[in-house]
Amino acid sequence: MEKAEALAKFRELIKKIKSYEEVIGLAYWDMRTGAPKSGIDARSEAVGVLSAESFRLAVSDEMGELLARLREPDAYGNLSRIDRRLVDETAKEYERNRRIPPELYQEYVVLTSQAEAFWEQAKANNDYAGFRPYLERIIDYTNRFIELWGVKGTRYDTLLDQYEPGMTTAELDRLFGGLREKLVPLAAAIAESPAQPDRSVLAGTFEPEAQRRFSLFILKEMGFDFEAGRLDESVHPFATGLNPGDVRITTRYLPNDVASALFGTIHEGGHALYEQNLGSELAGTTLQTGTSMGIHESQSRFWENIIGRSRPFWQRYFGELQSHFPGRLNTDAESFYRAINIVEPSLIRIEADELTYNLHIVIRYEIEKMIFDEGVTAADLPEIWNAKYKEYLGIEPPNDAEGVLQDVHWSGGAFGYFPSYALGNMYAAQFAAAMEREMPDIWELVGSGRLIPIKDWLTERIYRYGKLETPGEIVRRVTGGPLNPSYLTDYLEEKYRDIYRL
Repeated sequence: MEKAEALAKFRELIKKIKSYEEVIGLAYWDMRTGAPKSGIDARSEAVGVLSAESFRLAVSDEMGELLARLREPDAYGNLSRIDRRLVDETAKEYERNRRIPPELYQEYVVLTSQAEAFWEQAKANNDYAGFRPYLERIIDYTNRFIELWGVKGTRYDTLLDQYEPGMTTAELDRLFGGLREKLVPLAAAIAESPAQPDRSVLAGTFEPEAQRRFSLFILKEMGFDFEAGRLDESVHPFATGLNPGDVRITTRYLPNDVASALFGTIHEGGHALYEQNLGSELAGTTLQTGTSMGIHESQSRFWENIIGRSRPFWQRYFGELQSHFPGRLNTDAESFYRAINIVEPSLIRIEADELTYNLHIVIRYEIEKMIFDEGVTAADLPEIWNAKYKEYLGIEPPNDAEGVLQDVHWSGGAFGYFPSYALGNMYAAQFAAAMEREMPDIWELVGSGRLIPIKDWLTERIYRYGKLETPGEIVRRVTGGPLNPSYLTDYLEEKYRDIYRL
């Protein structure tokens, strides 16, 4: 087969797989934003069938033959940069997933689709006992997949590689150790500071509809394209990039908490900006997505925390927020800024402050390692979860809904994902340092509500590349060096020593 013919057939097959993925993504979005509960089982079966078909295409003999031809020296050497990367990424997935029987994969997809739907009920009803059989089966399937894929270093390393290519437990232990060394004494100093912010300025009742209007306003300020996306409500906020012209995000509105939906929206908006601004030259390929979950989380955490929890941001937008809630938030921008940056142990990860958030991730990371490297079972998890919260944060969940059931990730089989959040914090701080060097007026821009130049900077250096570069290549190109946790600890120390007057 001629190289040109092989490349055309390969691209056509990739585009077909992408089409399946888009429809599957739409079905998942629907299940999590309001599909009738009585239809979930049937929808899960449909998603399982479509996922199995997509999977079969990805591991088909035809795919293997096309990859073999395109990897021959005479063909590979003449491919464009995009096509070489596409061949490499597809070959990696092909060689890994070829070992999984499509029927087994279909069973797994149906199970996780059903489990995610049941998780919502289990969380609402504090019913870990009811959810546990689902989780036991998901862990069992995951262990079977690890055996079929082949163990990388440790069993948990095999899972990490799916979300952050090349990442290992040894490297995470080093990175997380660097965070603990700096952040634990900082947290202790904050706890002892007499200059504690006044949380009472956040008290009140905040109508969900007004929260929604302000969320829409902030998304527009960030540069979110409403012709290419939408905002909805769900139990757990998430973002779905079906294609750059259809990126959907969700948030949740708590009547007694003005900050939850706000920062949830900004967080998911960061994901959305990445997906909406992927390079058009990557269209129709599996490269038109984020390069890793760590880099993806860097964008949500950058917008949520480094921009959204900054002093200049609220010097500009606090008056707008007050106008949405007449008679409430009777304080000034500085007091509000300090209140939304309070550091204290808390039970819920997505509500945690920037500093202790990383401890929430370390807890989940250590539990996941215990599941897959030490054989801990689903029955053991509530007790282990509660013990680790007591050890790391000095608090213990009063129930499973605020403990082991609080996150959706395990119901979808996303073991190995949680470290991406802490990695995202590190990447975000390092990208922010590079941005400050190249854009010395960044905080003047934020303070005057000109956020689009920030989005444009990120588009040119990160978003448009999609999966064309690896996480390590992006970090080195943008910042001049490898991932370094010192950027995050330096950022947190400077910020919180100022807030708490240390």
